[in-house]
Amino acid sequence: MADSPLSDRLDDDDYPAYTMGRAAEMLGTTPGFLRALGEARLITPLRSEGGHRRYSRYQLRIAARARELVDQGTPIEAACRIIILEDQLEEAQRINAEYRRAAEKGSGGSGD
Repeated sequence: MADSPLSDRLDDDDYPAYTMGRAAEMLGTTPGFLRALGEARLITPLRSEGGHRRYSRYQLRIAARARELVDQGTPIEAACRIIILEDQLEEAQRINAEYRRAAEKGSGGSGD
């Protein structure tokens, strides 16, 4: 069976497949918690044609991390900031690793 646009969307971590109610249910939280994450600009759900919030798997992973921090007693604003900083650190480390690989490749890979 050939790949179809539907299977591409199902495999896409950024495809907004989950309604607010379903996302809240999956995370064991409330729609209000998801709205708060949106207000804090941690995640920005896409909107359906009817104006309903839709979340991707990637956004649900971020929301789950926020919930972990909040459940540990971290205020939601601080949890959002922590997650943003963690994401920035991960991106900086990824870029640094790319630069190191490029430098090793350019120097013949001697490592010294």
